Amino acid sequence: MPNSVDDEKRINAIRFLSVDAVQKANSGHPGLPLGAAAMAYALWTRHLRYDPSDPKWFDRDRFILSAGHGSMLLYSLLYLTGYALTLADLEAFRQFGSKTPGHPESTHTPGVEATTGPLGQGISNAVGFAIAEAHLAAVYNREQRIVDHFTYVIAGDGDLMEGVSSEASSLAGHLGLGKLIVLYDDNNVSLAGPTSVTFTEDVAARYAAYGWHTQLIDVEHDNDVDTIDRAIATAKSEGTKPSIILVRTHIGYGSPRQDTFQAHGEPLGAENVIKTKEKLGWPTEPPFFVPDDVLAWWRAAGARGKSLHAAWDGAYAAWSSANPESAKELDRMRSGQLPAQLPWPAFGPENGSVATRDAGGAVMNAIAKDLPELIGGSADLDPSTKTYLKGLGDFEPGNYAGRNLHFGVREHAMGAIANGIALHGALLPFTATFFNFVDYMKPAVRLAALSRLRVIEVYTHDSIFLGEDGPTHQPIEQLAMLRATPNIAVIRPADSLETLEAWKCAIASDDEPVALVLTRQKVPFLGARDAAVARGAYVLVDAQGGKEPDIILIATGSEVSLAVDAAKLLESKGTSVRVVSMPCWEYFAAQDAAYRESVLPPSVRARVSIEAGATFGWERWIGDDGVAIGIDHFGASAPAAAIAEAFGFTASHVAQVATDLLSRIGSLL
Repeated sequence: MPNSVDDEKRINAIRFLSVDAVQKANSGHPGLPLGAAAMAYALWTRHLRYDPSDPKWFDRDRFILSAGHGSMLLYSLLYLTGYALTLADLEAFRQFGSKTPGHPESTHTPGVEATTGPLGQGISNAVGFAIAEAHLAAVYNREQRIVDHFTYVIAGDGDLMEGVSSEASSLAGHLGLGKLIVLYDDNNVSLAGPTSVTFTEDVAARYAAYGWHTQLIDVEHDNDVDTIDRAIATAKSEGTKPSIILVRTHIGYGSPRQDTFQAHGEPLGAENVIKTKEKLGWPTEPPFFVPDDVLAWWRAAGARGKSLHAAWDGAYAAWSSANPESAKELDRMRSGQLPAQLPWPAFGPENGSVATRDAGGAVMNAIAKDLPELIGGSADLDPSTKTYLKGLGDFEPGNYAGRNLHFGVREHAMGAIANGIALHGALLPFTATFFNFVDYMKPAVRLAALSRLRVIEVYTHDSIFLGEDGPTHQPIEQLAMLRATPNIAVIRPADSLETLEAWKCAIASDDEPVALVLTRQKVPFLGARDAAVARGAYVLVDAQGGKEPDIILIATGSEVSLAVDAAKLLESKGTSVRVVSMPCWEYFAAQDAAYRESVLPPSVRARVSIEAGATFGWERWIGDDGVAIGIDHFGASAPAAAIAEAFGFTASHVAQVATDLLSRIGSLL
């Protein structure tokens, strides 16, 4: 049945704030806000639990606009319901420094739950939100259900075309995440044309096969708020399956460009804006107009969240009184603070040679019971990555309290889901896979860095020395790629002690993800008195007799022990050598100049870097005169020792390169 006149006015407020913002910016996507406004209205006014006065209320429902190009839909909703977003902010859409960037950013705009826009990421993040809710509810709900909220998504055709959404949706169906509800803006149009040129599958059947509950709202009722309302209510009552509601909509609804790809990603144009407003019964002037009664109604709708929030505060207080230890723990987790003490393991010479992946697994398991927020898993590789949390159970239907997530061979979804867990709050997610396969999850890694998420990424099998698996599995360029990514700390520890310190850095990081890059092969214990991983680099072995070194060998990971061996050869021939272990470029770059120069004195021009990866970027640390020993081509399938010999990762070769460098520099003086 048709919507009431009042409903249409309230929906049109969403539409035309969005249209006017896009038109003023002369940039943006008006089609989705015009077509999806009715479903957003039904969700935000009849189902979504939120409190604009406290956007971080812990038990709020989460709303993710996965189709982030339609960001003005979300910004309009935030403004109308009373979040800290002004009309001036909407007028500054897509302008430098505004709160309304082209795609939603969780660190930038109050009320935005996830940074979206790269398609498929938001719906995949939502699986992480739903996992976090299910886990916390299973662990902490007792007399009161203090964790009890839904995760809602508006997704578009492009979201469902992207492979990451298939990976994540498949896992969500397997896990039975009944509090995940997706509204699919099924408008049959994408950026370059109708979806029929590439996307003709039966989406409902696909999602049913994943184990989802599915509903289809007929095109005749695409703007029927009551129909959408009932579909959401049905999805909420399902309980044991995630839900997708296919809502047949019209992109660019009401405009002369309705149902065409031209409505997707460019302003309607001044003339078409007028025609659209006239067709839908909205004043053509002034722009950004919202009738007083409509705005008052929207603000009252937003204010209803205060009473919901207050009721939850009361339930939480009663729960805290009845469960003081659990409350103390959950309050700490929600604040992002770490326990005052953790039972860190000790490593020493008696442990002998240990693969850093094994050392990492030992550290994780030593602290996990005392760090209940630590949750995660691998892409079907935990026996190899050593990241299984022993005795802490698997997260699975019937046991959402388990802390080991089995992602399956779904690296991209794993990264995006972990981002959602981090965005939800109170949990510290980790992921794990072979280092070469960071390529499969790079878009999610980038968004974790952009959003400064607290995520720990464990990458094992970190170099050509994994050997016989060959070049398809041997990482070369991955270290350079991660180091070129802003806001991520990349730590490649040299031995078990550095691995311990790396984990301390990882769990303490509160404003960026941390990548731990670990070996499969055993590496010797190096015996550093102060494995200063937190400082990024430190002097592991200095020149004998306290002299200024003739040359500095800088290495990371498994190549640090190689540098030590090469230094012994050089010292035996009268060359003074300093060995610097540099587990983290980012941490070292953040130190003051005095510390950096104490480790790498400018007066020592002879420097050699040693790392079994691409040499790209090493000139930053070795200078114009230095030499980078690395591998700038793909590897080979062979035992690790044979690869080391063939590609120059031997002490004798490093010593010869160092000797030749000293000779060359000497000839220039």
